[in-house]
Amino acid sequence: MLEILYQDEWLVAVNKPAGWLVHRSWLDRKEKVVVMQTVRDQIGQHVFTVHRLDRPTSGVLLMGLSSEVGRLLSQQFEQHQIEKTYHALTRGWLQDEALLDYPLVEELDKVADKFASADRLPQPAVTHYRGLARVEMPIAVGRYDSARYSLVELKPKTGRKHQLRRHLVHLRHPIIGDTNHGDLKQNRAAAEHWGCNRLMLHASKLALTHPVTGEPLCITAGLDGVWQTMMTHFGWQQLLPDLPRVEITPSAGQDIVLP
Repeated sequence: MLEILYQDEWLVAVNKPAGWLVHRSWLDRKEKVVVMQTVRDQIGQHVFTVHRLDRPTSGVLLMGLSSEVGRLLSQQFEQHQIEKTYHALTRGWLQDEALLDYPLVEELDKVADKFASADRLPQPAVTHYRGLARVEMPIAVGRYDSARYSLVELKPKTGRKHQLRRHLVHLRHPIIGDTNHGDLKQNRAAAEHWGCNRLMLHASKLALTHPVTGEPLCITAGLDGVWQTMMTHFGWQQLLPDLPRVEITPSAGQDIVLP
């Protein structure tokens, strides 16, 4: 069963595990277990996707319980009205806090986009990043006798494909476990020393306006076992406390009307 972070009569949010597809895809026809069908069976009603998380990313995944609510939530994502907060474990010491405005050329899938034009212009891509903690570990990686890591908070202002991964690579701080854009030597070291065989990117929080009640809604997702192990090894256990799953501020006397 998936961890349900929030549910009411209009929407549901779950803590998506790393390695799970959000929905069935012809790109991976053999995959039988996906989030949408699992949530549908778990709560006994249909769900409607409003955004997506990449397969290796864990964290808050929001779904509507009707097509109309799904449409309203999708509009909030498309109009950048939802604040998304991620955390990542990266290579090297990232100490800054800044707004990175670095356009990205759309990445094309070899199968799904094989007929698409490869001659595309860069698209605007903006991410706010903040280094939270740094550590140096006494393990040899490549030609170095030790390895440096950072815990980074990320708030994407746009939603380009693999935006956070690619922006961190641009900063020369690739995410640990990123097999497409990252540092393969660092990935192997993390797997060998700490059993970390996944992308260390977690969707920690969504802050939005409830599409029906109009109330502010903040949904947070706790860290999985791999994350907790890494945080313990690095001495960062207290940096990301297990916050209440949901914070909602009711409006006194407000009538609730279905869209």
